[in-house]
Order: sequence, then structure tokens, then C-alpha cells
Amino acid sequence: MDNSGKEAEAMALLAEAERKVKNSQSFFSGLFGGSSKIEEACEIYTRAANMFKMAKNWSAAGNAFCQAAQLHLQLQSKHDAATCFVDAGNAFKKADPQEAINCLMRAIEIYTDMGRFTIAAKHHISIAEIYETELVDIEKAIAHYEQSADYYKGEESNSSANKCLLKVAGYAAQLEQYQKAIDIYEQVGTNAMDSPLLKYSAKDYFFKAALCHFCIDMLNAKLAVQKYEELFPAFSGSRECTLMKKLLDAHEEQNIDSYTEAVKEYDSISRLDQWLTTMLLRIKKTIQGLFAVGAARDGGSASGPPAPDQLGRKAGLCLSHSFSSRALSTRSR
Repeated sequence: MDNSGKEAEAMALLAEAERKVKNSQSFFSGLFGGSSKIEEACEIYTRAANMFKMAKNWSAAGNAFCQAAQLHLQLQSKHDAATCFVDAGNAFKKADPQEAINCLMRAIEIYTDMGRFTIAAKHHISIAEIYETELVDIEKAIAHYEQSADYYKGEESNSSANKCLLKVAGYAAQLEQYQKAIDIYEQVGTNAMDSPLLKYSAKDYFFKAALCHFCIDMLNAKLAVQKYEELFPAFSGSRECTLMKKLLDAHEEQNIDSYTEAVKEYDSISRLDQWLTTMLLRIKKTIQGLFAVGAARDGGSASGPPAPDQLGRKAGLCLSHSFSSRALSTRSR
């Protein structure tokens, strides 16, 4: 059967379901088994929705699942209603992201009312991902990741909560909400220290927290590194800590070449992802800003620091040579 045939069959099922609903509202049906007709209509709407899915008519499938969900609510079948709203949301994801969010929110309302917070948290993640990839609204994505983390924490699912919080921290840093990111990275890093399985990842979280400090102020970063070394001695000997110290020295010396070389050396072993690239570029720009101030103060004399445009070109060539595959030279968000 081709798609047009599947759609025709789905439409016939919709008509049958509507007749069942209409018949259930008659006086005699109300006396003799009206609810059974509603149950039959729920099943038929679901069959129609699945037939629409087979025909790849996602909006029609979503609408049919919504019809089934509403009838389940009428029957006080909350779990079945929530399941149908989730199915509707999954169908709408392929055609109407905003409607997908609306359906998932209906499901979340039901699950939270039932005390099913772990399932609700999972669907908040789905909504966050829609805002990330389809609607590109990072602020709303953050809000749903935070809500998901809150529900997971309440259910003692700390590992799942931390995954959501790390997403929040990553986006917060990109939005220059550095203190928010720092608080999360420090919290997750401190928790990881106490776990034999997660201890190794603690250094990565402290490294990211230190980079966020660096984006605020060099002194903040220096004090943070000292604090993390005392808190977690294993951080002291890590490549991440070594890189931070080299970056701090380069910043203090206003030496872009040293900064670039330190990043290049780190990248040769541990490849930089886009988040690290963005943060490192932001810090690099602060060094270039210091050069610009120094050059203006010294009037561009030979005894003063090199001209910023020369340094920028030199550093840019080195950076682009080392990191072109990850577009390090692109503007930071």
C-alpha cells in the first residue's frame, strides 16, 4: 500500500472514531456502556495515528494522537493520556516543533501530577533539545535542562541531574553568564572527586571553571587554580592545570606567542572541542586588548610592545594552522 492508500485508510479510521465518540454522547449510550465506545474510539484514533505515521503525514499523526489523549483524560486514564501526548509530540517534532513542545508539556503536567518526576525530567530534556536544534532558543533550552536537573535531584538520580547541569553550564558560559557556569562546574567537580568512577573527570570540570574565571579576570583565574589544586591534588599534575598556568603566565607577560604555543601543545594531545575553542579565543582577545592599550600608551614606540595588528596576524596564522579543522578562528559566541 502506498502513502496515499495509507492516508485514505487513516482518514476512514478517523471517521469511524468520530462516530464512536458521537454515539457515546447519546442518551441510551450514556445509560448502557458509553465509556466502552470512548475506549474503542481511543484505540481507533491510535490506529489512525500510526497509519498516518506510516504515510509520513506527521501533523495528522500528531493530531490523531492528541484526540486519543483527550479521550483518555475523559476516561481518567492519565497514564494512557500522557503516553499519547508523548507520541503526538514525537510526531510533531518532524513537522511542527512548537506543537511538539506543547504536547510534551501536556504530558509533563500529567506525569508530575502522578508523581512520575523521572519521566517528566526525561521529557524536559526532549523539549530542551528541540529548543537547541530546531527553534534555536538557548535561554529556553537552559530553563528546561535546569527543570530536568531539579526533578532528577529530587528523585536522587544525581548522575542524570549532573548531565543536565553540565549542559546548563556550557550554555551559560557561551552566553557569558560565567558565575553561573563556575558554580555548576565546581559543584559537579566536587561531587565527582568523591566517586571512584568519576574522579578522573573532576579535573575537566575544574579546568572549565578556571577558564570561566579567566574570562572574568586573570586574578580570579589564578586564585581559582590555587583553590582547585588544594581541593583536588590530582588536578595539580594534570595537563589541564599545566595549560592554565602557561596561559596565566602568557597573559601576565602579554605574550600572545606563548599563549598560542601553549594551546597548540595541549591540542596536539587532547583535541579542543568547540566550547574550549570559544573560551580560549575570548581569553586571547583580552591579551590582544592589553597589547592595544600598551601600544597606545607607548605611542607605538620601538621600546614598547609590538603593534597589535602584527601580533594578531602572527598569532592568527599559528592558531589557524593548528586548529583550522575546528574553526578556532571563527568568532566566539
